[in-house]
Amino acid sequence: MSKKVLIKKQQTQSIDRILGLRERYRDQYWQKCDSIYQSRLLWRAQSFRHIVHLIPHQTILELGCGQGLFTQQLLNISRGENPITSVTFTDNPRPADLPSSVEFINASSIADALAGRHFDFIVAMDLLDQRNSPWLLQNVYELLNPGGQVIFYESNPWNIILKLRRFMSQYFGQKDPRKLLNRSELYELISELGFIRVFAIYNDFVYAPLTRKLIWLLRNLSILLENAPKIQTLAGSILIHAQKPPRVVERSQISLCEHQQLRGAISVVIPCHNEEMNIVPLITRLKELFGEYLHEIIPIDDNSRDNTREVIQRLANEDPIIKPVFRSPPNGVGRAIADGYRVATGRYILSMDCDFQHLLPEIRDLFDAAAEGYDVVVGSRFSRHSVLLNYPFQKIFVNRGFHLLAQILFLRHFRDLTNNLKLMRREVVENLQLTQPGFAVNAETGLQPLLMGYSIKEVPISWINRTPDMGVSSFRLLKVGGGYWQVLLRLWLKVVFGIGGKFSNTNLTQPKLHK
Repeated sequence: MSKKVLIKKQQTQSIDRILGLRERYRDQYWQKCDSIYQSRLLWRAQSFRHIVHLIPHQTILELGCGQGLFTQQLLNISRGENPITSVTFTDNPRPADLPSSVEFINASSIADALAGRHFDFIVAMDLLDQRNSPWLLQNVYELLNPGGQVIFYESNPWNIILKLRRFMSQYFGQKDPRKLLNRSELYELISELGFIRVFAIYNDFVYAPLTRKLIWLLRNLSILLENAPKIQTLAGSILIHAQKPPRVVERSQISLCEHQQLRGAISVVIPCHNEEMNIVPLITRLKELFGEYLHEIIPIDDNSRDNTREVIQRLANEDPIIKPVFRSPPNGVGRAIADGYRVATGRYILSMDCDFQHLLPEIRDLFDAAAEGYDVVVGSRFSRHSVLLNYPFQKIFVNRGFHLLAQILFLRHFRDLTNNLKLMRREVVENLQLTQPGFAVNAETGLQPLLMGYSIKEVPISWINRTPDMGVSSFRLLKVGGGYWQVLLRLWLKVVFGIGGKFSNTNLTQPKLHK
């Protein structure tokens, strides 16, 4: 064996020892110090699913699986529909409760154990180290399919609690063996290796040591804190995402329809204003994933100034399931939604925005809840399992303030009823009393069914603010904010004093909302 080969082998063995050390240290910390590690791992698994928009049969490689604690959560969120390969760099035996469908590998070397193999997604937790990152990331790059994505969850070295704990451990002779990288170092390193769509965000303010009351409080505040300037740097972890080129990947042709009672039952109402870039990919993907559910697709052109009307008309000429509505002035997303509701004839009505094409796989959860019997299902951006990226802090702050006040006024508990992503029985839509011409209509469509006593379920969705290729949102906080407070006041006067008449399905004493 040549000296060069021997040195390379020794370097690889050293890196593998570091990976095994990081893996053992992480698992021990979860089990000894983190009283909510199972919930935390579920949150992270959901985040992974939402960021990559997972669909069945895509392959997942988990690096540093340890005792399989995160593997179990990956199985949960993937419904067992995705092949999972879990690799450990320790001598751990295969976890006894790990299903046989999961491939479990004890690896002395990534390159040897996975030679010639490629995966759609790679996920790892607390493995990147100053001593191994370039080598590990280069191997990750080579293991990905073209267009494949990787997600790492890494400890944030700027976290004040971590700094204090490491100082105390060193004082008592128990030095933290990890050499952590900060956010800027991680971002720079990954970018240099040829990855695209790289982002590194601060994540998770629910970390030890916390009492149960503080855990509850910070769980509800975490999304706000994660997006707050300066404060976000105190988060417990850093979420890193990257994609191997190319940016555009051929999409799998697969149907996500599995509920017989929903076949041919769904009317999709889509308000459109200057959406010529988004409407075609949205409708195309809707038909690919949920074609068997669709009764009709109703795009409403709200007096667009671009070529949206022409694009919609062309789609309608090609497919009779597309039944467009072309509005006359005045404009307003509330008016557009109301017009779409009036012409919808399906047993269920799904309302959604044009820039939702990236999260269509998650809409499957809305259909699942409808099949369970819920009258209304809302896609919640502010569930603890949701992911918000590039979301303006001011909008988060105002949204959370609105929902807090609404919960106090109506003595109900909910997270996010003002998102336009809603699936409702036709009966519910027919009983709505819509008055708002603008975005505040989303508050009416969320709060009115709750106050009328319909059963409502919120399901987590991801929310990634528009990228340049998706056009520009027409939402303006200062312009539309007053309408939301008008809705709140009008509904409160109706509930408390009966001003404006009673709801047609009032059942105020037994709210039925499930998160």
